[in-house]
Amino acid sequence: MEQKQRTRMLVEAGLSIAIAYVLHFVVLFQMPQGGSVNAANLVPLIIFALRWGGKWGLITCMAYGLIEFLLGFKFSLHFLSIILDYILGYGVIGVAGFFANSRSGAIGGVLAGCSLRWLCSVVSGAVVFAAYAPAGQNPWLYSMVYNASYMIPELVINLVVIVLFYTRIMKGLQRR
Repeated sequence: MEQKQRTRMLVEAGLSIAIAYVLHFVVLFQMPQGGSVNAANLVPLIIFALRWGGKWGLITCMAYGLIEFLLGFKFSLHFLSIILDYILGYGVIGVAGFFANSRSGAIGGVLAGCSLRWLCSVVSGAVVFAAYAPAGQNPWLYSMVYNASYMIPELVINLVVIVLFYTRIMKGLQRR
């Protein structure tokens, strides 16, 4: 990768992280033990991953997760929660970049990234936050339902934005 292109990629990564972080302040719904539905805050990260590929998408999304942890409200300081809910949890959004650069590829990438994020949060919830499960309830089932209750609406919001604006976004990014 030539120097000019690498510089452009780094600038776009920084802008994607910054825009995603600003959008995370637009909270539509906050869950009591952590997690929220935000206004399409994953879209800038998904667009970056689609544009620059999965490798750089994973790295950029992991950086976003680390920033989200360092600057955000913390529901846990447990090591596994930091890794699963933040660094890997947001990092896996970058897998969208491994999908075909088309509208259907973007849909598959969003679904894959958000599903993997949900899986990371389910493991974190069952292992770290099992005490929050109601007495007698399986912590894995509780974690699956709890995390799905806010991640499914967030998936839908991000997916709708990507589907509606995919062509315009990608056309705008192709102009240099």
